[in-house]
Amino acid sequence: MAKSQQTYNKIEKEKQRRKKREEKQKRKEARRAEAKEKGGGIQFAYVDHNGNLTDTPPDPTQKTLVEAEDIVLGIPKKEETDEDKFNPIRNGKVSFFDHSKGFGFIIDTENNEKYFTHVSGLIDEIVENDTVSFELEKGARGMNAVKVSKI
Repeated sequence: MAKSQQTYNKIEKEKQRRKKREEKQKRKEARRAEAKEKGGGIQFAYVDHNGNLTDTPPDPTQKTLVEAEDIVLGIPKKEETDEDKFNPIRNGKVSFFDHSKGFGFIIDTENNEKYFTHVSGLIDEIVENDTVSFELEKGARGMNAVKVSKI
């Protein structure tokens, strides 16, 4: 005959597990009984008209109605400002230009920003310290001066 596979150690571990389960069930029942005695039930948190959490319900007179069409999903369209309507032709001074490499830099007279220019964006031949007019164009590394002409 074969011996039982249940060893003393296995039986003791099973007893401990059973005891833990029973204790947990007793604590759970005690919490339920305590909640019934208090009678408070579930506590509520309200959100007032400013978006703050409170324990009192919000005032219905301060409620505002929102139409479903007024809700914008995503990024709202940008409105044109005075900055967007600036003159595309800007004035500046050539701070550096290398004819052998075909590029240089122009400093804007209005905001002292430095813009890159390439020989392909020139209308007239320029040298250092020339006063020029130009337009800006978005390039790979920032704004570039194009349509550069001497003043």
